[in-house]
Order: sequence, then structure tokens, then C-alpha cells
Amino acid sequence: MDFRNDRPNRRDLIRGATMLGAGAAVMAPFPALAASSQSAAIRKAAEAGKDASIQRIRDWIALPSIAAENLNMAEGAAFMAELARDAGFTNVEIVPTDGHPGVFGTIDVGAPRTLGIYFMYDVKQFDASEWSSPPLEGRMVDRPGFGQAIMGRGAVNQKGPEAAFLAALHAIRAAKAKLPVNIVLICEGEEEIGSPHFRQIATKPNVLAALRKCEGIFIPFASQGQTGNVTVSLGSKGIIELELVASGEKWGRGPKKDVHSSLKAMVDSPAWRLVQALQTLVTKDGNTPAIEGWFENVRPLTEREKMLIRETAKAGNEAEMKAALGITHWIDNLPFDDALIRLAQEPTVNIEGLVAGYTGPGGKTILPGRAVAKLDLRLVPNQTRAEAEKKLRAHLDKHGFTDVEMNVSGGYDPTEVAEDSRLVRSELATYKRLGVATSLNPRIAGSWPGATFTAPPVSIPAGHFGLGHGSGAHAPDEYFLIDSTNPKVAGLVDATMGYAEFLYTLAAIK
Repeated sequence: MDFRNDRPNRRDLIRGATMLGAGAAVMAPFPALAASSQSAAIRKAAEAGKDASIQRIRDWIALPSIAAENLNMAEGAAFMAELARDAGFTNVEIVPTDGHPGVFGTIDVGAPRTLGIYFMYDVKQFDASEWSSPPLEGRMVDRPGFGQAIMGRGAVNQKGPEAAFLAALHAIRAAKAKLPVNIVLICEGEEEIGSPHFRQIATKPNVLAALRKCEGIFIPFASQGQTGNVTVSLGSKGIIELELVASGEKWGRGPKKDVHSSLKAMVDSPAWRLVQALQTLVTKDGNTPAIEGWFENVRPLTEREKMLIRETAKAGNEAEMKAALGITHWIDNLPFDDALIRLAQEPTVNIEGLVAGYTGPGGKTILPGRAVAKLDLRLVPNQTRAEAEKKLRAHLDKHGFTDVEMNVSGGYDPTEVAEDSRLVRSELATYKRLGVATSLNPRIAGSWPGATFTAPPVSIPAGHFGLGHGSGAHAPDEYFLIDSTNPKVAGLVDATMGYAEFLYTLAAIK
């Protein structure tokens, strides 16, 4: 679907969304959500707006903003701004940066407390040939063990959960209920390339002033697996995204452009040069970073943090996780709990992709003049992006690879949030009210730019929250659950109500 050709219809659909009827709910409401007449009115409004919510997700999926390809970035920001205005945000502005723009808006109802919400409107690249359903169509598909889901690029990362939060604001307004907190929305379009310019948005004077009033900020998140249990994470790893490039031009050896492979007997190879540089970055098995000084500032997990992870492992489903990942063994054949501890504790050096020479069908006998490795480096407390970049460059130079270019595209520090913060306590209290079993986890292995909020000058707690289920982020067949057939897992309406419940919990908690 071409966004440019149907934009007027999209806007009409968004603004007319509350006129649509609700689809049939498959799972029963979580008991706590019907505990008051106000909750009942909001639920009724959420059910009435369900079809509109689905259409909102489908329209958003049809507009892929891909920062790495500079695709639909201005259009994505404009559509995000429309979504924000239609959900009740005022003073909505598209915030320019040295890269792609962000979006900022507020809802001020004069409440004593203010909540921050982080959105991203960009998505990862996709290859339509790898999908079982067109990645921009938003088709409804059956997911065994869960129910009917909407499939498309961005469905769960993060358009589905974000649309469910917006649906909560629509439902509260439609029910004529009073919003219990003020809300600050900050959104970017570069999360999938390491948020290289996000700090420019967060520190814009009016945005910074609004953020500093917040009790905390969270990213909407589909947090439930098949058991329905939720893990509340107290942080996330940082990341650096970069390329290492070996070329005959920079090296001064090997060809400056591709030449016939028969010449390898007398000509150096930039591709092998890159492979040799990569081999120095990790131990022989590829599992542990070997960059000089890489671990000197790493904070080991505390005994309490390890205990929390072991408790999470007991409540988890190892077989389900292995099946979802398509693996049969954890690293070093570790047992499940030890593998999860390693997942949280260890920084990583990962090769995302290797590109050199000819990669099409059949062979092409060339000696490439240039080779590129795309890497991501995951960081843990107390590492910093600045420290890691400096150490990587120093390592390459020390090992004689001064010619290997290091092009950093984005990244940020690890995030940590206090267990006793009002944000975390509100999350736990909300899940408890909804009858959802929870566990605490020191940090997730994935990354998001939460450190922009937890570090000065913003200095507020930051985390994840949300009911619902989805899978396939960054992969083919990404989906977000709409109609749940699993009584332990929230579909769209219950996920919407979970966000509404959180707002009221945050307003009331001591």
C-alpha cells in the first residue's frame, strides 16, 4: 500500500475510529479490570473501539519508516504526530535533529503526577520473500496456542503495543473518565539504528523541562509468553552499532577495486585482512570479548540479582524458548538458569553481517577490494559507550589494524532503574491487581535508549510495561496478538485496559 496515495483516507480513518464497532472478544476480561464502574465504562469504550484500534495498527504497519534506508522518515514522523493529536496530545511538534525527526507532545489535565511515554516510529528492514504473509499488509493470522494476531513489520516492535497504549487514551476519553495523570510523549525515528540523535530531542529545552516533571517513563511492551507471566526488568544493556571496513585503498595493500581471483597468489586480500581483525576481538570460540580492558569496569551481578534470575528461570519455559529461537543448546551447554545469568551479565561482540565481493547466485571468481563487517556490541553496567568505542579502536591499533576503518552509526549506555522507584512499584502493583504473576529481572539483554532518561540531565526512572503477546521482532512473520484464545494472555482489549489500569495505579500509589 502506498502511503502517499492514501494519506487523506488514513486521517479520516483515524479520526473516525470511535464510530467503528468492536469485534468479538475471545478471552474473558481480567477480573480486576471490571472492579469499578469507571473501569467498566472504559472497558466498554475499549471494546467499542477495538476495530478502530486494529485499523490504526494496520495503517501504521503499511507505512514502514526505515531509518537505515532513509525510507518514509518525514512521512513516519507526520503520521506519528497525527496519531498523537488524535489520542488527545496537545502542543504536538515534529522535532528536527541532525538526523531523522522525532515527535513530542503533552496531555496536561492538572494532575499531581506526570508520566512519560517513549515511542519509536521506525522499524527494521525486511525481505518480503521470507514472510508467509505480506509484511506491510497487516493480515490477521492464527498463532497456535495464542489466537488471532496481526502480522506485519513493526507489529510487535513497537507499533502494536504503542497503538494499544493510544487505544487506552481513546477509551478513557470516550468513557468520559478523567485521565488520572499528565502525560509527556517523546518519540524518535532512529531507534533501530542506535538512536544516534535522540539526545537532541530529549534535551530540547521544552522537552527536557517536561520530562523532568515525570515520575518515570516507559516504553509500551508486549510482555507475555504462553504462561501469561510477566518479567519486570530493572534495566537493559547498552549498545554500539558500527561497521569495520578493510579496503585495499586504506590498507595500501591488496586491490583498490575487485580483481580476478587468480591474482590471489601474488596480491593481498582485504577480505582476509578483515577476518583476521575480527578474530582478535573474541576468544577462539567466539563467545567472550577479548578486547583489551573490556571487562575492567563491568559490574558483576549481585547475589540478589542472580537469585532473581534463578527464580525467573523456574517460572519460565525453557523448551518453549529454545523452540522459538530454533536452537537445541545454550552457549557452553549451560543449564537454563546459568544461561540466563550469562545473558544478563555478559557484554557481547556480535557480527550482524559480513559483506565482501560477490554474494549472488553461483560463483564469481574475484578478489574483493573491500570487505565490511557489521557489528553490535552490547554493554552492561558500568561500561559506557564512549569507553567502549575508545577501547575497540585502541585494540585494533595495538594489533596492527590501524587501516581498518571503524564507522560508528549509533549507540548508548546501559539503563538501570531502582527496584523501589515509583515506576517499578506501580508496574508490580498493576500486574498484581490484574492477577498476572510477575518476577523481577536485573536487566534485559536487548537495548533501548533508556539511559537518555536515567542519566543527567533528565534523571528519571525508565523501563518497560505492558500486557499482551507478540513475536518475530527484527525477523520474518512478526506479529502482535489481537484475539487471545489463551486465558492467561491478554489480547488487544485487555492489553489496552492494562495501560489504563497502570495510569490509575501510578496516580494513586504512595
